[in-house]
Amino acid sequence: MARRTKEDALKTREQLIEAAETVFYRKGVSRTSLNDIATEAGVTRGAIYWHFKNKHDVFEAMMERQKLPLDMLKSIMVDPDESDPLGRLREFLLYLTQEIARDPRRRRAFEIVFLKSELTEENEPLGKRRRENILEVSERMSVVLQNAIAKGQLQPGLDIERAVVYLHVQITGLIYTWLLIPETFDMEKESEKVIDAYFYSLQNCFGKE
Repeated sequence: MARRTKEDALKTREQLIEAAETVFYRKGVSRTSLNDIATEAGVTRGAIYWHFKNKHDVFEAMMERQKLPLDMLKSIMVDPDESDPLGRLREFLLYLTQEIARDPRRRRAFEIVFLKSELTEENEPLGKRRRENILEVSERMSVVLQNAIAKGQLQPGLDIERAVVYLHVQITGLIYTWLLIPETFDMEKESEKVIDAYFYSLQNCFGKE
């Protein structure tokens, strides 16, 4: 009986996350209430509080399901014996951008983050999360680039900080533009071109002045 109860609780939790994602996408995070999520999930508001503290806690749970790309990046970063850190980094970036184009669930989550989670005072926890994510990714990217220098793939004079900022600009700009006006270009094809242009710039544009 206890096992069944635990399974039921996990099922309800997943049901609530699915409902929240649906409502966030339809109404935006600011305009979504816990009552909206409960109604969408077909449960009472009390059932939400059994699993989550508030709306932003539900949002965090939704985003946890999108952590696979970051886990891939971590695997590159923590392996000092990786013989081809730049190749693995390219593989990671291609996976991230092309999965957004191919996987409707991942695309929907990114649309919520980029287009439907307004950075109001109420949503400050979301802004904090974004800033923390950027800093975490920047740190991991820096380590990957340091490993690439150690393996002789990049010049020792590379300005890593500038290179990381430029990567954020390139990839974030690419994803945001496509989510906003997807009919204007083929995300899968264009992402490979943008990523290859970035790797060219690593070799030619980011020496320390």
